[in-house]
Amino acid sequence: MASIVRPSLLRQACSAAPTARMLSTRASINASQRIAQPSFVRSAVPTPMKAAAFHASAKRAILPPGPQHVEGTANDPVPVPPAEPTHGSYHWTFERILAAGLIPLTVAPFAAGTQHPVLDATLCASLLIHSHIGFDSMVIDYIPKKRFPKSRALFTWGLRAGTVVVAIGLYEFETNDVGLTEAIKRVWTA
Repeated sequence: MASIVRPSLLRQACSAAPTARMLSTRASINASQRIAQPSFVRSAVPTPMKAAAFHASAKRAILPPGPQHVEGTANDPVPVPPAEPTHGSYHWTFERILAAGLIPLTVAPFAAGTQHPVLDATLCASLLIHSHIGFDSMVIDYIPKKRFPKSRALFTWGLRAGTVVVAIGLYEFETNDVGLTEAIKRVWTA
């Protein structure tokens, strides 16, 4: 209802009203010509409706584009990064094994009914590494190193610092408190 009183919609509605030029164009086509013309020719006559009246707001970019520069010419070859085995198939395989291993690690303490500190520490470490890899992938995907080198370094070091803080917190929680699985069990039955 509030969109009706929006000034931009009011301007669009006023500009969509039939003007004198459009009325004179329509009046120049007499009734005999309208009947003789096929439908696709009749549709070429301008109509007072505009599609812009249905748009809620102007198109605006969320963020301004980053620096635009081209290195080299169109005929230069693309630089190939050096090969690193940890960023290839081994990296992908490690991520999949870790993700698949979290399923039995999450269920095992509750299914067995025992809270062993080694199993609890393994679950905490696996969750921490899995989360770090996931957030690191987000930083790599959404903050390109070539366009935003300082922002990329800031977010990468921020992620590393956050991972260390969480690791210290989990260690303190495991050694000085009840542990992760016991805390989940208590919250679940509370």
